[in-house]
Amino acid sequence: MEIISYNVNGLRAALSKGFYNWLKINEPDIVCLQETKLQPAQITPGLFESLGYESFFHSAVTKGYSGVAILSKKVPDQIRIGMGNPRYDAEGRVILADYGPVTLVNVYIP
Repeated sequence: MEIISYNVNGLRAALSKGFYNWLKINEPDIVCLQETKLQPAQITPGLFESLGYESFFHSAVTKGYSGVAILSKKVPDQIRIGMGNPRYDAEGRVILADYGPVTLVNVYIP
């Protein structure tokens, strides 16, 4: 299983610089993205699904700030957003995906 971790410094910027084509060519099983800087309304529905990925996002409350995502070819058994502390979860820095006995933790730490 190939897992890639990538700080995109803005997902829309990364898409404009060829991230979609890179993903299409390389086809990793799972991609963990940090610093997506997206609000839920800015996420294009079906964008990554057209490449065979399920996408899961945890956005910050503040626009243009932090945010993490997991793109996965295999649907996780469970997705957990945040770490259960509203003070920190508002920053959109943690998302977890369970695959059987394995838990993938995607964290953006400044």
